[in-house]
Amino acid sequence: MTATAPQALPGADGASAARAAREAPATPDERRRLRFCRRFGFTGALLMAVGALGCGATPASAYNPLLGMRVLGLPGRLPTVSLAMAYVGMGMLVLAWLWLGRLAWPGRVRLTVRQLSRILVMWCAPLAVAPPLFSTDVYGYLSQAEVVSRGFDPYVFGAAQALGLDDPLVASIPTIWRTTPSPYGPGFLTFGRLVTSIAGENIVLGVYLHRILALVGLGLVIWAAPHLARRAGVEPIAALWLAVSPLVLFHLVSGIHNDAIMMGVVLFGLEIGFRSSWFVGALLIGLGASGKIPAVLALAFLAAHVARERCLAAGKDPRGRDGLIALIRWGAAVSATGLAVVAAVSVGSGLGFGWITALSVPNLLRSWLSVTTDLGVLGGQIGIGLGLGDHTDAVLSLTRSAGLGVAALVCVLLVLMVLRGRLHPVAGVAYGFGTVFLAGPVLHPWYLLWLMVPLACSVTAPRVRGCAVAVTAAVALLVPPTGNDFTFRAYQLPMAITAALLVAIVPLLAARGNTPRIPPRSAAPRDEAVGPRP
Repeated sequence: MTATAPQALPGADGASAARAAREAPATPDERRRLRFCRRFGFTGALLMAVGALGCGATPASAYNPLLGMRVLGLPGRLPTVSLAMAYVGMGMLVLAWLWLGRLAWPGRVRLTVRQLSRILVMWCAPLAVAPPLFSTDVYGYLSQAEVVSRGFDPYVFGAAQALGLDDPLVASIPTIWRTTPSPYGPGFLTFGRLVTSIAGENIVLGVYLHRILALVGLGLVIWAAPHLARRAGVEPIAALWLAVSPLVLFHLVSGIHNDAIMMGVVLFGLEIGFRSSWFVGALLIGLGASGKIPAVLALAFLAAHVARERCLAAGKDPRGRDGLIALIRWGAAVSATGLAVVAAVSVGSGLGFGWITALSVPNLLRSWLSVTTDLGVLGGQIGIGLGLGDHTDAVLSLTRSAGLGVAALVCVLLVLMVLRGRLHPVAGVAYGFGTVFLAGPVLHPWYLLWLMVPLACSVTAPRVRGCAVAVTAAVALLVPPTGNDFTFRAYQLPMAITAALLVAIVPLLAARGNTPRIPPRSAAPRDEAVGPRP
C-alpha cells in the first residue's frame, strides 16, 4: 500500500512552461498516429458490437428478436465466428487504450480532457447499441423490477416464484439466480421499477433503458475524475484515461452492471462534499449506497476529510486527541446523514429493510477470484483429503468472516491516515473499496473498478499507476465475451480464441509504424493538447 498525500499543482513557472509547450505545433506525423489509434480502438469496438449479435446476452431463444432476421440474425448462426470477432475487438481496444496512454501519462500529457472524452465516447458508441456482452445481469435487473411491479417482496421471492418459469425474463437469466431474492438495495430497485413502467413487456427497450442509466453513471465518472484528480495533484488527463479503461467499457457500458450508476453517484458526491457541502455530499453517497450498500464506506473518508479540515481551521492538531474527537463528531454527522438517506429510500420505496438479510445472496456463488473463498475451498478439500469429512461450508464461513474482519481493521487504519494527512481521502476511498472487495466473499472483475477508478484520481506514484494499468489490461481480457450459455458447447471457446489469435496478426501488422510515440517529458502538467482536436 502506498500512502499518497495531497500534492500541489505547479505554480506560475510550471504554467508558463506548459503554455510554451502548447504553442509548439503538432507535426503531421503526430496527428496521423493519434488518428490511427482512435480508429484502431473504434474498429475494435465495432468488431465487439457485431460479435455481440451472435455471442452476446440476447433474450432467451424463444423471445430473441434477432432470430429470423436476414442480416442481424446471421451472427447468431455463427457463434464461434462471433466469439472470435469479439475477442479480436477486445484485444484491439485494449491495445488502442494502452497506446493512447502514451499521450496521457503523468508528465507526458499530449491531450486535453475534451479530446480524450471525445475519443472515449467514440469507442463507447458501438458497445452502447449492441447486445450486452460478458453478463446476463441486466435481465436479472429487469426480472427483479418486474417482481416489485407486481407487488411481491423482492427480498423474499425470487423471479421464478413471482413470475413463473415460463416468463421471458426468467428464461433469460442463469438458473442459479432464478429462485434467489434480489441482492440490491431499494434505491436501485426503485430505478428498475421506473424502467419497467416505461418498457412494459418490451425486453429490448428495458435493456437499453438500463444502459442509459449506466451511461449516466459513466458521465458522472467522466465529470468527477478530473476534478478529484486536481485536488490530489494528479494530472486530469492521466486520471481520466486510467479511470475510463477497457474494463469500464466492457463491463459497465457493454455489460450494463449497476456499479456504473452507483460509482458515478458516489464520486459525484465526494467531489461535491469536498468542494462545497459535506451535507450534500453525504446525501449523494447515501443515495448511491441505497443501490449498492458497500458504497456507504465512502462516508467514512468524507468524514475524515471534514474532521481534518475543521481541526486545521480551528488551529488544532488533527493528529492528536482533538483530531480523534473531531473524527467521532463529524463521523457521526456524516454517517447519520448518509444512512438516513438509505433509511428514507427503504421506507419511501415501500420495500422496507429486507435488503439487509438479502446481502448474503451473492455468497451462493463461489468466486474463484475471491481469496477468502479460495482459502475456504482449499481448507475444505484438505479436510476431505485427511478423511475428516466435507466441512467446506464451515471453513468458508470462517475464512470469509476473517477476511471481512481484516478489511474492517484496514479501513479503520486508512481513515486515521486520512485524518492525519498521510493519505489523500480519495486514495483512502480507493484502498478501502479495494480491501473490502478483495477480502470479500465474492469478487467479480468489475468490482475492481471500485478500486481502480478512485485510484486513478488520487495516486501519483509511477509504480502504483503502472501496476494499476497492467492489472486493468489483464483483467479486461480475463472474462470471455459471452452472454449466451456455452456450457454444452465448451469446445467453441478455445476454437474462437485460436481463430482470434490468428486473425489478430492482420491488425497488428497494420499498426506497425502507426502507433503514438512516447512524447518527451513535460516540465509541467498540460491542460491542453498540441495541435487541433482529433
